[in-house]
Amino acid sequence: MQHQMDATALNAFIARDFTQVAEDFAIEAVTPEGIDVRLKVTERHLRPGGTVSGPSIFALADVAVYLAILSRIGPVALSVTTSASLDFLRKPAAGADLIARTRLLKLGRNLAVGDVLIFSEGAPDPVARATMTYSIPPKRGV
Repeated sequence: MQHQMDATALNAFIARDFTQVAEDFAIEAVTPEGIDVRLKVTERHLRPGGTVSGPSIFALADVAVYLAILSRIGPVALSVTTSASLDFLRKPAAGADLIARTRLLKLGRNLAVGDVLIFSEGAPDPVARATMTYSIPPKRGV
């Protein structure tokens, strides 16, 4: 499927429409399979013990699938998560950004399903795996 939004357009979209979290994320690449998104880890993403918190990892997975969908269908801001599953596999490396490698498994008219592997930057094994389902609103006038 042809891409409607590239990394530059997605970064601009999130900066414009999601100002509350825009500084946390960077779209690294839009690929034929999906998208790579970076969580720019700062002190506020850490839990006691110095590791990235579960809510921060979940947010990365959720944002990554959302942006992967938008890369294909364009800026449909009202797409929403309807189902989520997240497995924590190992402790992220201290101080490292997280990278979500996301692929869309299904992109239908009403639902999209994405799979996410999350890595500590530079590490070979994933720290988490997520599956997300999104509801896509009907197009106006259809």
